[in-house]
Amino acid sequence: MDTVSLLKEVNFFASLDEDVLGLLQKQLHHVSFESGDELCREGEAGDCMFIIESGEVAVTKQSTEGAPIEITTLGSGDIAGEMSLLGQMRRSAALTAKTDVTAWVLEYGEFQSLLQKHASLSRALLASLTKNLQRETSVVARLMAKDLDHRFKIAFFDNKSYMQRAFEQANDSRYSLRFFESRLSEETVSLAAGCQAVCVFVNDTVDAEVIEELHGMGIDMIALRCAGYNNVDLEACERLGVSVARVPAYSPYAVAEHAVALMLTLNRRTHRASNRIREGNFSLSGFVGFDMHGRTAGVIGTGKIGKCAMRILSGFGCRVLAYDKFPDDAFAKEIGAEYVDLDRLLAESDIITLHAPLLPETHHMISADAIDKMKDGVMIVNTSRGGLVDTAALLAGLKSRKIGYAGLDVYEEESAYFFEDFSSDILTDDMLARLTTFNNVIVTSHQAFLTREALANIAETTLQNICEYQGGKVLGDLTHAVVAPKKKA
Repeated sequence: MDTVSLLKEVNFFASLDEDVLGLLQKQLHHVSFESGDELCREGEAGDCMFIIESGEVAVTKQSTEGAPIEITTLGSGDIAGEMSLLGQMRRSAALTAKTDVTAWVLEYGEFQSLLQKHASLSRALLASLTKNLQRETSVVARLMAKDLDHRFKIAFFDNKSYMQRAFEQANDSRYSLRFFESRLSEETVSLAAGCQAVCVFVNDTVDAEVIEELHGMGIDMIALRCAGYNNVDLEACERLGVSVARVPAYSPYAVAEHAVALMLTLNRRTHRASNRIREGNFSLSGFVGFDMHGRTAGVIGTGKIGKCAMRILSGFGCRVLAYDKFPDDAFAKEIGAEYVDLDRLLAESDIITLHAPLLPETHHMISADAIDKMKDGVMIVNTSRGGLVDTAALLAGLKSRKIGYAGLDVYEEESAYFFEDFSSDILTDDMLARLTTFNNVIVTSHQAFLTREALANIAETTLQNICEYQGGKVLGDLTHAVVAPKKKA
């Protein structure tokens, strides 16, 4: 049988067209094994995929005692190692020839070379893989279905070590947690195969295409380990019956305290003072600040975080103005604050701190027009969502000195840089690079949430959301459900 015909008989490749199959077959190598030979070992880095032409191959996994357990047997037309082509993942099982075996091999390096030259192959193969896993006809799906770990499995994307430690501690072995450093996207969604839920963060891509792929693999639970959900296509989730839950308040104190830390640092230039001392310069020139006591602080958005910020600023002796679509007059009265309209807050505040959600109506609420209404030399702090601030308008305000200080823990296009190490590279985002040149601007990498208490709360709430889903609650019945807004008639 010619190799193209063989590929057509393999479910994994069955939906690919002739041109794509032709590209693949040119990279296949014919190999032979004698009975007892190892094709690959469990745990080693995968560097190829096998298509069995003839003979029988035993698929085994190590038990907890170390003894091999045979899970299944592969025969003519079966494949093993698909995931090795996508990322050289560790082998989830060992393959051993039970009889004399002939097979075709597609190696990782040659496959990656094909993907770089032919984008159509990448798209076609990813779609085929997803459908194949859904039907549970590939060896990957069969292995995962017969996984010796029968716990509910959760795939974590955009993983960081500090987050993993928090979840492992909160989990206490209840669930099988699978951590991936890659962010969720169309290219990485296949990593979640065999899991029942995915856990994602602010910079993961959870658009309609990704949601459809997840649903096709039987994953109908998206657990957000954050409060924001603007990166999730909620309409696609509703259409496919995919549940979404978030962490609405992990530690309002953490974020509010970071916002005030930015205010104090900008005001008293402690970051610059520390650097100057390290160089042996003990001059105080350029470090004149102002008393927070008696200044007017405007808080935009008075949910849990905004209220914490109001209370802290009130404690400094600030006159606190607040703006929110749903004012809490009782709380304002308790701390001596005042709810006002947005224009008045902008006009009277010496410091403006943002704690509003990113919605269509709040996108670029700090615009050129809004900045024009502010006091000269105003301080703007944003620890909420980057899209609340029009960065171009902010830069113009800084250049004109209308804005005297800016503290940003979030940025409109942060997903390209934040949470990663680019110290050996050049910033190609012109606006972000320009912001870092101002000595009256501080940019932190979305770290306001990063306290031990907040991480523990994130992990506990996320796992509780998954526990509710596992217990039968779905969609809007989840305590912290996120659902698509109702459309107006």
